[in-house]
Order: sequence, then structure tokens, then C-alpha cells
Amino acid sequence: MNAEKLIQLQGLTKRYGTGEAAFFALRGVDLTIHRGEFVAIMGPSGSGKSTLMNLLGCLDTPTAGSYRFKGIEVETLNKDQRSLLRRHALGFIFQGFNLLARTSALENVELPLLYRGYSRKQRHEMAREALAQVSLSDKERNTPAELSGGQQQRVAIARAIVTQPDTLFADEPTGNLDSKTTVEIMELLHKLNSDRGISIIMVTHEDEVAACARRIISVRDGLISNDIMTR
Repeated sequence: MNAEKLIQLQGLTKRYGTGEAAFFALRGVDLTIHRGEFVAIMGPSGSGKSTLMNLLGCLDTPTAGSYRFKGIEVETLNKDQRSLLRRHALGFIFQGFNLLARTSALENVELPLLYRGYSRKQRHEMAREALAQVSLSDKERNTPAELSGGQQQRVAIARAIVTQPDTLFADEPTGNLDSKTTVEIMELLHKLNSDRGISIIMVTHEDEVAACARRIISVRDGLISNDIMTR
């Protein structure tokens, strides 16, 4: 594993509400994740795992504490700066796929490139390459309604990697898939991690899915309750 520190959290805290109504979703989390790791974050409902994922993905800001991403002090960034960081360094995969219904697979994958000023030809080439990496070259003209759940998630993964991010955040990536398709998607994520060195941070409630990661972090009551290396 590369010893370079990707993520460093110190005393990361997230509070919702004030006074007697205050609720601490995170209560001072300390955590280091290195570049190239495949990490699964687990925990019961209300444990704080989704809040932690949102903070790591720069989708929300902490109430207190420090978050460094590749040395950048994320908690000091404004909304636009966090947006730029997400756009240029991070990829996201969601349980619900989040594909545009009336848009082809190729056009869905091209979407992140529209914000970067690529020409139409460049977008097509990069999107086709990303679809090839998830074994969907023959489905580029299909809309989501014409694809299976597993194929839709592959399109979503292609969209996440088309900008060549070094870190992927996956939020319950197999939550809407059957067991056979779950295995296929996890094999694909494992391949992206092992062959391309993409760091993957995944939230899941499924033990079998978490077992595919090299490190499992358990969250309970806003704190890390367990942190183990699986191999």
C-alpha cells in the first residue's frame, strides 16, 4: 500500500441543531486513510456513517475538527472551492444510480465532462473508453430503461471514472441489486482499485459487500468503534 496519506481526520464533529435540541451525528472522529486503499464503512442506522461519507465527499461541512484531503484543509474551503475539489478529484457512485432517464448511456457518462470544457469529440472518446472499462461498449445508445439494474450501475461507475478521479465514493453501490449482480459490481470495483490504483471509500450495510474491501471501519454513536484490515 502506498504510504501517502489521502485523508486525515482529527476530532471531526458534526452537530445538527442547537441547545437542548442539538444532536451530534459525529463526536470527534480521528481517522487516516492512505492512497490506494479500499475501505468499507459500516454501521447501524443513525450511527453516523452517512454523515461521515458526506463530509469525506465534500458534500457537507463539519461543525468542528480538521479534514485534510491530500494535504488540503477541506474545512476551510468555501462552497465553490469544495465543488471544484469534488469535480476534479472525486467520483461518486450512488445506490439509486442517478442516471438521466431519457438520455443514452454514452450521454450520461459524458455529463461530468460538460463542466470541463471538452469538445464534443473528446467527450465521446472519453465516455466510450469509460464504458469499455465497465464492459458496456455495446450499450452506449441504450437509455436506462433499456438496461438491467447491474448495467445501470455500470454506467454510473463509468460516469464516476470518466474524469479519471483518484478517489471514488460509493454509497450503498449494490443496495438495489440482486446477489449475482452484486458480485459482478464488487468485482469491477475491486479491479478499479487493484489495477488502476483508485482509492475507494464505500458505505454499505451488507457484510458480504464489506468483505470485498481491504479495510472495514465500523461506526457507532458517532464514533469509530472498530477498524480492521481484512487482508
